[in-house]
This record gives sequence, C-alpha cells and structure tokens, in this order.
Amino acid sequence: MADPQQKRLKNIVIVGGGSAGWMAAAALSTMLPDDSVKITLIESDKIGTVGVGEATIPDMINFNAMLGIDEAEFLKATNGTFKLGIEFIDWGRKGERYLHPFGGHGVDMQGIDFHQYWLHSKASGKPFPLEDYSICAVAAAQNKFTLPERNPRSVLSHLRYAYHIDATLYAKYLRNFAETRGVIRLEGLVETVSQDSENGDITGLILENGDEINGDFFFDCTGFRALLTEKTLGVPFTDWSHWLPCDTAQTVASERIGPLLPYTKATAKTAGWQWRIPTQHRTGNGHIYSSQYMDDDEAIDILLDGLDSPIKGEPRKIRFRTGHRETLWNKNCIALGLSAGFLEPLESTSLFLIQMGISRFISLFPSSDVSNVVRDEYNLQMQKEFDQVRDFLILHYVATERDDSPFWNYCRNMSIPDSLHRKINLFKEAGRVFRYDDELFSKPSWIAVCLGQNLYPKTTDPIISSLPFDQVNHSLDSMRHAMTQTVQKMPTHEDFLKQYGAAV
Repeated sequence: MADPQQKRLKNIVIVGGGSAGWMAAAALSTMLPDDSVKITLIESDKIGTVGVGEATIPDMINFNAMLGIDEAEFLKATNGTFKLGIEFIDWGRKGERYLHPFGGHGVDMQGIDFHQYWLHSKASGKPFPLEDYSICAVAAAQNKFTLPERNPRSVLSHLRYAYHIDATLYAKYLRNFAETRGVIRLEGLVETVSQDSENGDITGLILENGDEINGDFFFDCTGFRALLTEKTLGVPFTDWSHWLPCDTAQTVASERIGPLLPYTKATAKTAGWQWRIPTQHRTGNGHIYSSQYMDDDEAIDILLDGLDSPIKGEPRKIRFRTGHRETLWNKNCIALGLSAGFLEPLESTSLFLIQMGISRFISLFPSSDVSNVVRDEYNLQMQKEFDQVRDFLILHYVATERDDSPFWNYCRNMSIPDSLHRKINLFKEAGRVFRYDDELFSKPSWIAVCLGQNLYPKTTDPIISSLPFDQVNHSLDSMRHAMTQTVQKMPTHEDFLKQYGAAV
C-alpha cells in the first residue's frame, strides 16, 4: 500500500499579492495542518494593485472569524468602517433612491414573506416605505450603528453588517498575518513558467533574478494579466459584456469630510454608475461606464462633479472585461480574483468571490495527483457562484424605467439569461421569490431591488389579500415603531467606531 504522505500536496505557490494572493496565503496557512505544506507567495512591488477602497458583504465576517482575526484590530489596521447596505440612487427612475439593506425587512408571519403583508398594506393607502421595516435601513438613514444582539426577541438580532476597508491596507495586514504563520514571501517578477512536457501541469517558475521556484500546486493571483491561467495554460474567457456592458472605470480617492456614513452609495449616471465608499481616513470613489456610450474625458468630468470632497491624487483609469475564465481550476492551477474574472462591484462581491474560491479549494483539498472529479466539482461550484452574482447585477440594469440615454435604452431592452428571466417573471406575477442552490443573494435582497426599482407584482399572495387591512396595518405599525425606538437609542456610526476600532 502506498504511503498516504507521498500523495499530499507539499508545496503550494501563490503568484501575485494584493487582496486575492494574501487572502489565499492567510487562509491556507491557517486551515492546513502545521508544517504539512510549504506555502510561498511571489509578488513584485513594481506591480500596482487595483482599487482605492473596497466595500464588502457580511460573508467577510465569516472569513475573518475562520482566520481568528479580531474585528476591532482588523478595523484599525484597514481604516475600516461598518456597512449596513447599499444606497442606489437614480436606478429605477431619476430622482429616486432606495437602500438594499443587509438584513431583511420586517418579520415573516405564518410562513409567508413579510413583503406580501407590506404590499397588502400599501394597497390600503399606507404611505410608509419598505425601508421603514428594516433595522439596517432605518439605522443607515440616521448614520447610526451598533453590533447585533443574539437574543432572537431583540430587534437588533435582525441587524447584519459588513465593512468598508482600504484594500491595500487589508493586503498588508494579511501579509503580516500569513508571514507569522510561516508563509514565505519572495520579491520578484516571474519571467518564465515551466510545464510538464506530458500533462501540461505547471512545474515551476523562473524569476527575473534567475531564482527557480518549484511547486506542486499554483494559485494565479496576477490580476487582469492572468499570467498562469491565460498566458501559460491558455484558458478561454467567457465574456458577459452583452449583459453587463460597462468596461471602464475611473477611480480616485477624496478627503473624508462630513458624517461617516455606514453604507455605500451607488449612483446611476448617463452610461454607468458612480460609487462612494467611506473609510476612516478617506473616501473611495469610482465611475464605471461603457466606453461604447461615453468617452474618458466625459467620464472623468462626471466622476469629479459627483464628489463631495477634494480629491487626493489624480483619477486612474482601469479597463476590464466582464465575465470569467471558462474553467477557474485548470491543470494544477486555480485562478483567484481578477485572474478568475471580473464582475463590477455594484453589490460588493469582489472579495466574496475570492473567499469562495479559497474555501471551495480547502473543502476539496486534493492529493498531489489531482482527480478530474475534484477539479470538475470545483469548477461547477464556482461557475454557479459567478452565474448567480451575474444575474443579480443584471437585474439592476434591466429593471429600470430610464430612457434618458442610449445606454439605459439598451439596458432596459436587452435580452437576459433565462435564469434571470424566470425569476423576474415569477416576481411580476405575485411577488414570489425563491432561493436556489444556496445562492448568495437571499429573498430580501431580490425584493429590495425589485421593489426599489418599481418592479411591482400584478397581484399579492391570495392568502394575505383576504386579510383585513386593519389587522395587517396594526402588525406593521408595531414593527415600524420598534425599529424607530431601537435606532433612537443607538450611537452614531462615528461615535461607535471611536470607541470600538478607531484607526491609529
């Protein structure tokens, strides 16, 4: 019988740093048995990183918990702030806004979704917006924050949050974290990639200084260059620009002024949208747009006109293609981050997709003789993650009534994936939403965007429609008052941060 030790991966090489590379290094050095695998990360200070700020979703809390990272320490190190959701401005119609909160709306009753009761109440003439029944939305509107409570009877048990962070500082923090756990960092540019002449597996790398680095398994975290995945292994790219036509971003940081908002802003523009991400020391801004409908000079003017504080530095242009690699695990190499693909950060999913790529690998951790069964399962699962995020992003564009520019006319009338078409039609019929295959975005997320962009169903749940208006309105009023009273007692976001995780 073969020694099982001989079959284990012994030497993992991560090419590229940034958030993707150091998230992989930190997770692998934490989750794999001590001294069982040598982990080496190669990066060069000559290569810059993308991003002036990073917004996250609540799953980041799980990733940090898996690593044993202290939340307050993490916030201090990354100049982080809390995030309760995303405010969407001018998406459904110009002049309108809504918040996609992380927590749900209200409380489901008798097994029926809360929004069905709200729709029934709205039909009676009640003027209160859906957001008045979300603890995250009510707190965000008043710039309040506190941590959730575990007591399920408490309104605060429904509060969910994520973070705004400086992505560069996050990579630096994880680098220190990983190196203390034995990860070896090598400075240098990869000049040559060696492959096995028989099966095409990557066997090693030669750096510009002549050093040769060998490995059993490789992670490609080289960004849009995709040095291993595309340039070496030739993995094709699945292009989704038909559905998500934005292909360029202009980014710039600006000074931090005014109250520290506990939410991200996404403002629709003539041919795309602009983000605002508040961290403790500055505000991250970017304008994502389609170069088919807008030139760079106009895009920069729109970006600068949309700022609420003086800029720090000059705008930086980033070109991208929306989509992903046909296979994210090819041969003995996995692509992470921008090497794997790009989906615009409209719902702050960039770090989540990196996180899922790492956790899927750990859950399928292979022997050195990688089975096709393992590789195929990984690719199937990651394809599903990308598809589900893609559909949710497309929803924001297609569920619009804007007709003020060629870009929005295109988005409103474009063909969409069958999977999204089915969901929209189901919602239009009677406000039904179902969650498939543990997809990232739950029912409250779909409901927030659909109703926020005026996609109302023809009818409501027939069981609810037969209930007396007074009975339903009484229950909703109780929930709304409970939200209001709870938020009144909460500290401001800024005051909470000063006590909890103020950056040095």
